[in-house]
Amino acid sequence: MDNWQPKTNNMPELPEVETIKNDLSEKILNKKIVGVEILNKKIVRNSANYFNEKLIKKCFTEITRRGKLMILEVDNGLFLLIHLRMTGQLIYQNKDEIIAGGHEQKALAEKLPNKHTHVAIKFADNSILYYNDLRRFGFLKIVDKGELVKELEKFGPEPLKKDFNATYLKTKLKNKNLAIKAFLLNQKSIAGIGNIYADEALFAAKMLPNRGAWSLSDKEIEILVKEIKKILQKSIKYRGTTFNNYRDSEGKKGNFSQMLKVYGRGGKKCVNCGEALKKIKVGGRGTVFCEKCQV
Repeated sequence: MDNWQPKTNNMPELPEVETIKNDLSEKILNKKIVGVEILNKKIVRNSANYFNEKLIKKCFTEITRRGKLMILEVDNGLFLLIHLRMTGQLIYQNKDEIIAGGHEQKALAEKLPNKHTHVAIKFADNSILYYNDLRRFGFLKIVDKGELVKELEKFGPEPLKKDFNATYLKTKLKNKNLAIKAFLLNQKSIAGIGNIYADEALFAAKMLPNRGAWSLSDKEIEILVKEIKKILQKSIKYRGTTFNNYRDSEGKKGNFSQMLKVYGRGGKKCVNCGEALKKIKVGGRGTVFCEKCQV
């Protein structure tokens, strides 16, 4: 495959959020929070007083994820929700050690905090978790258990869980009058799939992205479910696509971008047949596919 790097205009998807969740789980759990600084009130969807009161002198005990939403459980029974949206980043710093995840902006090139830093959470060991966001579309919000349940009801099943299967997908696609890619991007249908992995899964399943969702046969649905799971699992193994500019103390780098076969490669040769890949809009998103290999 030609030496190509993806453009920097896509939001973190399930593998990227899973990667930063796993990284932070090793660094910030059970550490006492000693300070909170809110530099942009619009990013935090609670009052500053409430946000500070519910975090200071508390600890995060567990980090989970639903789709692209991160859920940090606090030891007072509350939950901190963090959604990175288009350009959000979480950056953990402890002396010279830096772990960053989310959007692929070169945050590490600038001193922290910087003009894109909107929230900083300081722990007792002097390590700090920063929330950076270039376009300020993301948010942080503290919720209770009831509010969390309501929030999670907005999402479809996790694509790597057992309840996302051919039976579920067949039921959801029945009489669905929209393109299959548009369906995959709908978070109410499936949690966590975005532009990158929708393109890659459809290429692997040999399906045109603008094909009617209702037209898939039972066999094709089984293949699509299998390829979605396979693509996401592989991306998580390689730490996602939007981590190329980041490193941690062990020098880990995201390199699934080297394995992308269609996403962002419009006009380049198909890795399977050599034909030029096409680029169109599906569901308002740039979409790349091979009209020879996908039907």
